[in-house]
Amino acid sequence: LHKTMYVLFLLFQILGAVILGFGIWILADKTSFIAVLQMSSPSLKTGAYILIGVGALTMLMGFLGCLGAVNEIRCLLGLYFTCLMLILLAQIAAALVIYFQKETLKVELSDIVAELIEDYDPSNEEKRNLQDAWDYVQTQIACCGWTGAKEWESNEILRNKSNTEYPCSCSNRSKDLVEGRGFCVLDDPVNGTATYADWPVHEQGCMDGVEQWLKDNLGIILGVCTGVAVIELLGMILSISLCKNIHSEDYTKVPKS
Repeated sequence: LHKTMYVLFLLFQILGAVILGFGIWILADKTSFIAVLQMSSPSLKTGAYILIGVGALTMLMGFLGCLGAVNEIRCLLGLYFTCLMLILLAQIAAALVIYFQKETLKVELSDIVAELIEDYDPSNEEKRNLQDAWDYVQTQIACCGWTGAKEWESNEILRNKSNTEYPCSCSNRSKDLVEGRGFCVLDDPVNGTATYADWPVHEQGCMDGVEQWLKDNLGIILGVCTGVAVIELLGMILSISLCKNIHSEDYTKVPKS
Protein backbone atom coordinates (compact mmCIF):
# COMPACT_ATOMS: atom_id res chain seq x y z
CA LEU A 1 0.00 0.00 0.00
CA HIS A 2 2.82 2.39 0.88
CA LYS A 3 4.60 1.76 -2.46
CA THR A 4 1.36 2.40 -4.34
CA MET A 5 0.91 5.68 -2.48
CA TYR A 6 4.45 6.80 -3.36
CA VAL A 7 3.80 6.14 -7.07
CA LEU A 8 0.50 8.01 -6.84
CA PHE A 9 2.10 10.98 -5.10
CA LEU A 10 4.75 11.09 -7.85
CA LEU A 11 1.96 11.13 -10.44
CA PHE A 12 0.38 14.05 -8.62
CA GLN A 13 3.64 15.95 -8.73
CA ILE A 14 3.75 15.44 -12.51
CA LEU A 15 0.05 16.25 -12.87
CA GLY A 16 0.45 19.44 -10.84
CA ALA A 17 3.41 20.49 -12.96
CA VAL A 18 1.39 19.91 -16.16
CA ILE A 19 -1.60 21.96 -14.89
CA LEU A 20 0.76 24.71 -13.69
CA GLY A 21 2.56 24.73 -17.04
CA PHE A 22 -0.74 24.87 -18.95
CA GLY A 23 -1.86 27.91 -16.94
CA ILE A 24 1.46 29.68 -17.57
CA TRP A 25 1.25 28.81 -21.29
CA ILE A 26 -2.21 30.41 -21.55
CA LEU A 27 -0.84 33.65 -20.07
CA ALA A 28 2.40 33.61 -22.08
CA ASP A 29 1.06 32.45 -25.46
CA LYS A 30 0.94 35.26 -28.03
CA THR A 31 0.52 33.45 -31.36
CA SER A 32 -2.59 31.26 -31.25
CA PHE A 33 -6.36 31.29 -30.75
CA ILE A 34 -5.76 31.01 -26.99
CA ALA A 35 -3.96 34.36 -27.18
CA VAL A 36 -7.00 35.98 -28.83
CA LEU A 37 -9.24 34.72 -26.03
CA GLN A 38 -6.86 35.52 -23.21
CA MET A 39 -6.22 39.08 -24.39
CA SER A 40 -9.90 39.75 -25.13
CA SER A 41 -11.70 37.94 -22.34
CA PRO A 42 -10.88 38.59 -18.65
CA SER A 43 -12.59 35.29 -17.75
CA LEU A 44 -9.96 33.21 -19.56
CA LYS A 45 -7.14 35.14 -17.90
CA THR A 46 -8.80 34.49 -14.53
CA GLY A 47 -9.10 30.81 -15.50
CA ALA A 48 -5.36 30.73 -16.26
CA TYR A 49 -4.55 32.05 -12.79
CA ILE A 50 -6.90 29.43 -11.30
CA LEU A 51 -5.07 26.70 -13.25
CA ILE A 52 -1.73 27.96 -11.92
CA GLY A 53 -3.14 27.91 -8.39
CA VAL A 54 -4.61 24.41 -8.80
CA GLY A 55 -1.35 23.13 -10.28
CA ALA A 56 0.73 24.56 -7.44
CA LEU A 57 -1.77 23.20 -4.87
CA THR A 58 -1.68 19.74 -6.51
CA MET A 59 2.11 19.65 -6.32
CA LEU A 60 2.03 20.82 -2.70
CA MET A 61 -0.57 18.18 -1.82
CA GLY A 62 1.55 15.51 -3.50
CA PHE A 63 4.50 16.52 -1.33
CA LEU A 64 2.43 16.66 1.88
CA GLY A 65 0.75 13.34 1.06
CA CYS A 66 4.12 11.69 0.51
CA LEU A 67 5.41 13.20 3.75
CA GLY A 68 2.32 11.93 5.57
CA ALA A 69 2.72 8.42 4.15
CA VAL A 70 6.46 8.19 4.97
CA ASN A 71 6.03 9.45 8.52
CA GLU A 72 2.53 7.98 8.97
CA ILE A 73 1.05 11.37 9.90
CA ARG A 74 -2.71 11.03 9.78
CA CYS A 75 -3.51 14.76 9.74
CA LEU A 76 -1.41 15.27 6.57
CA LEU A 77 -3.12 12.34 4.89
CA GLY A 78 -6.50 13.76 5.94
CA LEU A 79 -5.54 17.17 4.53
CA TYR A 80 -4.41 15.46 1.32
CA PHE A 81 -7.77 13.66 1.02
CA THR A 82 -9.75 16.88 1.68
CA CYS A 83 -7.83 18.90 -0.91
CA LEU A 84 -8.20 16.13 -3.51
CA MET A 85 -11.92 16.03 -2.92
CA LEU A 86 -12.20 19.83 -3.28
CA ILE A 87 -10.16 19.82 -6.51
CA LEU A 88 -12.27 16.99 -7.94
CA LEU A 89 -15.52 18.76 -7.03
CA ALA A 90 -14.21 22.00 -8.56
CA GLN A 91 -13.36 20.17 -11.80
CA ILE A 92 -16.83 18.61 -11.95
CA ALA A 93 -18.43 22.03 -11.29
CA ALA A 94 -16.31 23.65 -14.03
CA ALA A 95 -17.24 20.92 -16.51
CA LEU A 96 -20.96 21.35 -15.71
CA VAL A 97 -20.72 25.15 -16.10
CA ILE A 98 -18.99 24.81 -19.48
CA TYR A 99 -21.54 22.21 -20.64
CA PHE A 100 -24.64 24.15 -19.61
CA GLN A 101 -23.26 27.56 -20.58
CA LYS A 102 -21.71 26.50 -23.91
CA GLU A 103 -24.20 28.51 -25.98
CA THR A 104 -23.56 31.61 -23.87
CA LEU A 105 -19.81 31.09 -24.21
CA LYS A 106 -20.22 30.67 -27.96
CA VAL A 107 -22.08 34.00 -28.22
CA GLU A 108 -19.47 35.72 -26.05
CA LEU A 109 -16.69 34.34 -28.22
CA SER A 110 -18.47 35.48 -31.37
CA ASP A 111 -18.79 39.02 -29.93
CA ILE A 112 -15.09 39.09 -29.01
CA VAL A 113 -13.98 38.16 -32.54
CA ALA A 114 -16.52 40.51 -34.18
CA GLU A 115 -15.17 43.44 -32.15
CA LEU A 116 -11.60 42.46 -32.98
CA ILE A 117 -12.34 42.37 -36.72
CA GLU A 118 -14.25 45.66 -36.67
CA ASP A 119 -11.41 47.49 -34.87
CA TYR A 120 -8.53 45.73 -36.69
CA ASP A 121 -5.89 48.30 -37.61
CA PRO A 122 -2.34 47.23 -38.65
CA SER A 123 -0.94 50.60 -37.52
CA ASN A 124 -2.27 50.19 -33.97
CA GLU A 125 0.77 49.06 -31.98
CA GLU A 126 -1.21 48.76 -28.74
CA LYS A 127 -3.23 45.86 -30.14
CA ARG A 128 -0.42 44.43 -32.25
CA ASN A 129 -0.11 41.17 -30.29
CA LEU A 130 -3.86 40.52 -30.32
CA GLN A 131 -4.18 41.24 -34.05
CA ASP A 132 -1.11 39.14 -34.89
CA ALA A 133 -2.64 36.27 -32.90
CA TRP A 134 -5.86 36.47 -34.93
CA ASP A 135 -3.87 36.65 -38.20
CA TYR A 136 -2.05 33.51 -37.07
CA VAL A 137 -5.37 31.73 -36.43
CA GLN A 138 -6.77 32.64 -39.86
CA THR A 139 -3.54 31.55 -41.57
CA GLN A 140 -3.21 28.24 -39.72
CA ILE A 141 -6.87 27.18 -39.98
CA ALA A 142 -7.21 28.62 -43.53
CA CYS A 143 -10.33 30.56 -42.59
CA CYS A 144 -11.66 34.10 -42.71
CA GLY A 145 -13.68 35.84 -40.02
CA TRP A 146 -15.58 33.95 -37.34
CA THR A 147 -18.60 32.93 -39.44
CA GLY A 148 -17.23 34.01 -42.82
CA ALA A 149 -15.33 36.66 -44.78
CA LYS A 150 -18.40 38.96 -44.88
CA GLU A 151 -17.63 40.00 -41.27
CA TRP A 152 -14.54 41.84 -42.53
CA GLU A 153 -16.79 44.23 -44.47
CA SER A 154 -17.58 45.85 -41.09
CA ASN A 155 -13.92 46.82 -40.61
CA GLU A 156 -13.68 50.62 -40.60
CA ILE A 157 -10.47 50.81 -42.69
CA LEU A 158 -11.72 48.45 -45.40
CA ARG A 159 -15.09 50.21 -45.49
CA ASN A 160 -13.39 53.58 -46.03
CA LYS A 161 -11.42 52.08 -48.92
CA SER A 162 -14.62 50.69 -50.52
CA ASN A 163 -13.45 47.13 -49.74
CA THR A 164 -10.82 47.29 -52.49
CA GLU A 165 -8.43 45.83 -49.90
CA TYR A 166 -8.78 42.60 -47.90
CA PRO A 167 -7.03 40.93 -44.92
CA CYS A 168 -3.83 39.23 -46.07
CA SER A 169 -4.14 36.43 -43.51
CA CYS A 170 -7.47 35.43 -45.09
CA SER A 171 -6.00 35.08 -48.55
CA ASN A 172 -5.93 31.79 -50.44
CA ARG A 173 -2.89 32.97 -52.39
CA SER A 174 0.58 32.10 -51.10
CA LYS A 175 2.10 35.46 -52.09
CA ASP A 176 -0.24 37.28 -49.68
CA LEU A 177 0.64 34.93 -46.82
CA VAL A 178 4.30 36.00 -46.99
CA GLU A 179 3.27 39.18 -45.19
CA GLY A 180 0.66 37.30 -43.13
CA ARG A 181 -0.83 40.43 -41.55
CA GLY A 182 -2.42 43.74 -42.51
CA PHE A 183 -4.32 44.38 -45.72
CA CYS A 184 -3.60 43.43 -49.33
CA VAL A 185 -4.84 45.31 -52.42
CA LEU A 186 -7.05 43.71 -55.07
CA ASP A 187 -5.11 43.06 -58.28
CA ASP A 188 -8.05 43.77 -60.56
CA PRO A 189 -9.56 47.26 -60.31
CA VAL A 190 -13.16 47.26 -59.13
CA ASN A 191 -15.61 49.89 -60.25
CA GLY A 192 -17.40 51.34 -57.23
CA THR A 193 -17.55 49.37 -54.01
CA ALA A 194 -16.21 45.83 -53.87
CA THR A 195 -17.62 43.09 -51.62
CA TYR A 196 -16.09 40.12 -49.85
CA ALA A 197 -17.11 38.02 -52.86
CA ASP A 198 -14.46 39.90 -54.90
CA TRP A 199 -11.69 39.01 -52.46
CA PRO A 200 -9.35 36.02 -53.07
CA VAL A 201 -9.98 34.68 -49.55
CA HIS A 202 -11.09 31.45 -47.86
CA GLU A 203 -14.85 30.99 -47.64
CA GLN A 204 -14.81 28.99 -44.41
CA GLY A 205 -15.27 30.89 -41.14
CA CYS A 206 -12.88 30.16 -38.28
CA MET A 207 -15.75 28.98 -36.06
CA ASP A 208 -16.13 25.86 -38.20
CA GLY A 209 -12.38 25.23 -38.08
CA VAL A 210 -12.21 25.61 -34.30
CA GLU A 211 -15.26 23.34 -33.82
CA GLN A 212 -13.71 20.74 -36.13
CA TRP A 213 -10.46 20.86 -34.15
CA LEU A 214 -12.42 20.30 -30.94
CA LYS A 215 -14.27 17.35 -32.50
CA ASP A 216 -11.03 15.81 -33.78
CA ASN A 217 -9.39 16.13 -30.35
CA LEU A 218 -12.46 15.47 -28.20
CA GLY A 219 -11.37 11.89 -27.50
CA ILE A 220 -7.95 13.06 -26.26
CA ILE A 221 -9.48 15.82 -24.11
CA LEU A 222 -12.02 13.45 -22.53
CA GLY A 223 -9.34 10.80 -22.03
CA VAL A 224 -7.04 13.22 -20.20
CA CYS A 225 -9.89 14.52 -18.01
CA THR A 226 -11.01 10.97 -17.18
CA GLY A 227 -7.43 9.93 -16.39
CA VAL A 228 -6.98 12.88 -14.04
CA ALA A 229 -10.28 12.09 -12.27
CA VAL A 230 -9.32 8.40 -11.85
CA ILE A 231 -5.92 9.34 -10.38
CA GLU A 232 -7.60 11.72 -7.95
CA LEU A 233 -10.15 9.07 -6.88
CA LEU A 234 -7.38 6.51 -6.37
CA GLY A 235 -5.47 9.05 -4.28
CA MET A 236 -8.52 9.64 -2.10
CA ILE A 237 -9.20 5.92 -1.64
CA LEU A 238 -5.58 5.03 -0.86
CA SER A 239 -5.10 7.96 1.55
CA ILE A 240 -8.19 6.87 3.52
CA SER A 241 -6.96 3.25 3.50
CA LEU A 242 -3.56 4.34 4.79
CA CYS A 243 -5.22 6.46 7.48
CA LYS A 244 -7.22 3.45 8.68
CA ASN A 245 -4.11 1.29 8.55
CA ILE A 246 -2.19 3.78 10.72
CA HIS A 247 -5.18 3.95 13.10
CA SER A 248 -5.24 0.13 13.43
CA GLU A 249 -1.49 -0.03 14.03
CA ASP A 250 -1.83 2.57 16.78
CA TYR A 251 -4.34 0.40 18.59
CA THR A 252 -2.22 -2.74 18.28
CA LYS A 253 0.65 -0.87 19.95
CA VAL A 254 -1.45 -0.15 23.04
CA PRO A 255 -0.30 -2.59 25.82
CA LYS A 256 -2.96 -4.99 26.99
CA SER A 257 -3.87 -4.79 30.69
